[in-house]
Amino acid sequence: MSLLGIVNIVCMLLLLFLLFYMQKKHVSFSKRVFAALGLGIVFGIVLQLIYGVESPIISESVDWFNIVGNGYVKLLQMIVMPLVFISIVAAFTKMKLANNIGKISGLILAVLIGTTAISALVGIGTTLAFDLEAIQIEAGDAETARGEALDQRSAEIADKTFAQQLVDLLPANPFLDFTGARPTSTIAVVIFAAFIGIAYLGVRRKEPEQAEMFSKIVDAFYSIIMRVVTLILRLTPYGVLAIMTRVTATSDYNAIWKLGKFVVASYVALLIVFGIHLLLITLAGLNPVTYLKKTFPVLTFAFTSRTSAGTLPLNIKAQTNDLGVPEGIANFAGSFGLSIGQNGCAGVYPAMLAIMIAPTVGINPLDPSFIITLVAIVAISSFGVAGVGGGATFAAILVLSAMDLPVALAGLLISVEPLIDMGRTALNVSGSMTAGVLTSRATKELDTEVYTRPSQELGV
Repeated sequence: MSLLGIVNIVCMLLLLFLLFYMQKKHVSFSKRVFAALGLGIVFGIVLQLIYGVESPIISESVDWFNIVGNGYVKLLQMIVMPLVFISIVAAFTKMKLANNIGKISGLILAVLIGTTAISALVGIGTTLAFDLEAIQIEAGDAETARGEALDQRSAEIADKTFAQQLVDLLPANPFLDFTGARPTSTIAVVIFAAFIGIAYLGVRRKEPEQAEMFSKIVDAFYSIIMRVVTLILRLTPYGVLAIMTRVTATSDYNAIWKLGKFVVASYVALLIVFGIHLLLITLAGLNPVTYLKKTFPVLTFAFTSRTSAGTLPLNIKAQTNDLGVPEGIANFAGSFGLSIGQNGCAGVYPAMLAIMIAPTVGINPLDPSFIITLVAIVAISSFGVAGVGGGATFAAILVLSAMDLPVALAGLLISVEPLIDMGRTALNVSGSMTAGVLTSRATKELDTEVYTRPSQELGV
């Protein structure tokens, strides 16, 4: 460990202590998260200005920063599967989904897939408006290597039909899915939990005493799991500080500058889709500004961490505590949103890539039949996209392969992937929260009093 590396670590410890001091002074959770975000950006930029992005001191320091940043994300991921499972089972034992589970599931899926199709159209329009083409991007060694890796991965997954993708959603081994081993593990756990819940309803009719005992056990586990969630969420400001420092200290700003046109176009598309989320909230008779204020801390964490799965506890807490969404609907919307209809990763991104790559193989991207086919394939392929880093790549491979476009060209954007993925992840999370709010509104279960009152600071 170099002396300069030790100095950097000491500076990080001082910033962490500052956040701890703010907590002791009862500064609100949201203010601490935003303070951590700002401090991380400034500290990371200062480190890069002093040492340079390729400096071994930066790498050495970031390894230690990751104890806090990556450690926090891992703790969130640790609780995701138990939270999804116990929350959905508890929704049945508390009679929160028993009477209209089919309607609720259908509405959530309709919103998720519908907004993904709209996202694809936005991505197409933005790419055409900015006149983006893959041939405009120079391929270096890193881009070439990335393209070869994508080609190899494409050969492994692109041959599956839509029917086979649907079968992959089913939990052949729920214990394996509890480990998150498959891209579709979260949906598999949701399905398994739903079967347990339906079985409980049957037992309650025939053996009420056994059902009552099971219900008490589920309630006890639910209380424990939610307490663990609260304990982990208290660490959010510290995790955001470390993650944002790493991002700004290690970003290749020269590469970002060279691909600035694509980065700007991507964020324009993401912001347009987010605006559509707010429009849908407005059409549902709700104040979009309230939605923005109450979801902003969650979206900030999703932006910095780049993991929809890791954001799930924050997502569900915000829906139930601040937006007035019932627990059952919040859990279904959050869980489905991890692997189905991700607006950013499975909607905007693959559509933009397809439009950029099409001219390289002699396809006119303005052809209506090409656009209609692309939107349909994007919507269908959005099933089973993982809610962790790499989900956008998985979606892009599926879409490009289905459209008979060269997958390797997607590797040209490797240098700006992390920067764009931050925005995509935040949009994914907003999509799932929007689905929860709209479904609750449609079923008349949204607590508008909770929606309009001041934020509950996520209960931490």
